[in-house]
Amino acid sequence: MEPRARAGKNVGKMNFNHNELAQLLYGHGDLKNPLPETVRVLDELITDFIQGVGFEATRAAHHAGRQKVKFEDFEFAMRRNPRFMGKIQEVFEKKKEIEAARKNFNIEDQLMKDADKEE
Repeated sequence: MEPRARAGKNVGKMNFNHNELAQLLYGHGDLKNPLPETVRVLDELITDFIQGVGFEATRAAHHAGRQKVKFEDFEFAMRRNPRFMGKIQEVFEKKKEIEAARKNFNIEDQLMKDADKEE
């Protein structure tokens, strides 16, 4: 990862909501009210991870000659970690299923409206 791309931005600021991170920690076995340092470190780790993956995906898109980042670029950035790769693929498969279900729902809704107009 390129450290120069992240230098100086949001230094000392929380990027995620304190309560959400505290709930995440509690869900994984920490205390109900974790130490502020723990939440701050988790915020930094998550921020660095997201920025690093985004940077790698952007680099892959740029190498492919595109300005926009696509799903394949994130796959390429995560290729070395099968657990992350599986989660990314699972999320995008669910997204496709939801879009297909919405499309079918809209078609059925339109058919019902057309049937009501004919009567």
